[in-house]
Amino acid sequence: MTNLYRPSGAVSRSISAENVSGRKGAGGMAVFGTEQPEVTALGQRSHHQNPARELGHKWKVRPCIMIPAKSTVAIAEIDGPGVINHIWITTSVEFSRELILRMYWDNEPIPSVEVPLGDFFCNANGFEGNVNSAVIAVNPTNSLNCYFAMPFHKHARITIENLNPAKDCTNFFYTIDYHLKDIPSDVWYFHASFRRQNPLPEKTDMVIVDNVQGKGCFVGCYLAWQQNNSGWFGEGEVKMFIDGDDEYPTYCGTGTEDYFGSAWGYEKAYSALYTGVPKLTAGWPVGGRHSMYRFHIPDPIYFEQDFRATIQALGWRKDERFLPLRDDISATAYWYQSEPHTEYPPIGDRDKLEVI
Repeated sequence: MTNLYRPSGAVSRSISAENVSGRKGAGGMAVFGTEQPEVTALGQRSHHQNPARELGHKWKVRPCIMIPAKSTVAIAEIDGPGVINHIWITTSVEFSRELILRMYWDNEPIPSVEVPLGDFFCNANGFEGNVNSAVIAVNPTNSLNCYFAMPFHKHARITIENLNPAKDCTNFFYTIDYHLKDIPSDVWYFHASFRRQNPLPEKTDMVIVDNVQGKGCFVGCYLAWQQNNSGWFGEGEVKMFIDGDDEYPTYCGTGTEDYFGSAWGYEKAYSALYTGVPKLTAGWPVGGRHSMYRFHIPDPIYFEQDFRATIQALGWRKDERFLPLRDDISATAYWYQSEPHTEYPPIGDRDKLEVI
């Protein structure tokens, strides 16, 4: 906070459905029944109903947009240099696994961020809970906030894809706050990827992230975990393979709940600055759903050449032996790295992403 009273030279801008370009003095200009040229260029459509139809110009004419079925819409096109500081989104919870969030830096051909909307904000569909962390905040009701800094030199592009083949997302609200400012030439870019195993193959570690090539730092992960066995599921160790580690990792944790900031199992849901379990099914039954996040903000995991991270799924047998589990696990990883980055595995279609 001591930087707030010092001159920075930054120019503050904000993009929303009411100012899709972020231009100075261009907010609240929508007119009922028409679309601005820049709105059309982004492929956006307004909500099909409009409570401002009698009030007219400047009276909350276009607070949200529609993401049509089976389509992709750009919600931000920003010329740099600059840095995105805050993203806020809300929409119907039912779309949290059917909307895919992608981010592209400096006109790259493949996205640096590619994650289902809910998973990116630590609130996968069916795993919702309030989050009060330093970088992700989810407030009532389905208010999704991200405070990861996202620098870029030339251009930033953010899109939303609706995987539903028949249903429009009619109430997509968003705000993207950013600064236009000089960015050092050696900054790392923000990245996030998604993986799911359902079920996890027998005696196999769940991959959180893999094949990261380059220089950077791992800054956290979110897991959406659905049990296919009853009983305690969290004896597995988190492992991080850094700069050439092969069979054995440099970083090896002592248990799932230990890594996510708890101890001796999960007794109740909690949410703190860097660790949390905002969603927990008491008693750990078959079908139990649990959300877990861990952010390495004070303790980033640095790598010089390559990086991967995994987690084991381990329960207990009756005679005090570990039981490898075959649970339904989804993992979102967050990190910074130099570009270019390797292409992520396919995120999967709507059926593969569905939580049942």
